[in-house]
Amino acid sequence: MRALAALSRFAGNTFAFWVLLFAVIAYYQPGLFLPLKEAIVPLLGVVMFGMGLTLKRHDFAEVARRPWRVALGAVAHFVIMPGVAWLLCELLSLPPEIAVGVILVGCCPSGTASNVMVWLARGDLALAVAIAAVTTLLAPLLTPALIWLLASAWLPVSFTGLLWSILQVVVVPIILGLVAQRLLGRRQQQAVEVLPLVSVSCIVVIIGAVVAASQARIAESGLLILAVVILHNGFGFLLGYFTGRLFGLPLAQRKALAMEVGMQNSGLGAALASAHFSPLAAVPSALFSVWHNISGSLLSTWFRRVKEEPHTD
Repeated sequence: MRALAALSRFAGNTFAFWVLLFAVIAYYQPGLFLPLKEAIVPLLGVVMFGMGLTLKRHDFAEVARRPWRVALGAVAHFVIMPGVAWLLCELLSLPPEIAVGVILVGCCPSGTASNVMVWLARGDLALAVAIAAVTTLLAPLLTPALIWLLASAWLPVSFTGLLWSILQVVVVPIILGLVAQRLLGRRQQQAVEVLPLVSVSCIVVIIGAVVAASQARIAESGLLILAVVILHNGFGFLLGYFTGRLFGLPLAQRKALAMEVGMQNSGLGAALASAHFSPLAAVPSALFSVWHNISGSLLSTWFRRVKEEPHTD
């Protein structure tokens, strides 16, 4: 069990490498991953089940202790990322399928890897976990509503279809994870130790399947989509950080806001795009998953060196 836990920690710490590696393999050998396309939604459900298994009561105690700061992070996330996505689509006149994919990933809740990046950045981890939990719980209503509001100009959007999908792949698995947590008792910790390995394995297969299904379109439009993803993610980090600064938050909490705003649950984006739109619409989510782990790691490394500015009278 110790060896498996050590392997799981290694997989979690090198997540960005595995995502990038499998994305490249899927691009050059799409036949290996095409049969896995139907597994995208169930695999995301496994990841969300793991999230439910790790949620603790004190994660939500943070909401009661500092409600306005958690609310600020959640509001900033669901305003900044969808807004930046819509603006980029308008300014760059993106093709409909790509535009919907960019908006879709912008409307997703905070990414599961963001908490790790906040910890590495020496940010306020308790605040980050609370923001991630709240945005995930709000996603069943806000994500389909925002996609319908912002993306309907490009392609038809079914609010009820998106809502039902999110209930299936987010809410139900999280509830099952919470139930399993109670049933397992002390053994829950053993399950949690191997979760990074399970989550990484599921996400790299999801990304591989999305890349394989869209290989020809990525060859045609991949650089454009990657440029949009980099801008989207970068503005998320920047505006999240300066939102915290505008409201007078200390440095550790500004770091948390930057990560929680700029990093998305791109696995959910890929699953929703594949189920409701097209393989091409899932590409922004796939590339976002690769890029935000790289950029988040770089930003967290820089954040570790940033010190709180001394107050001057």
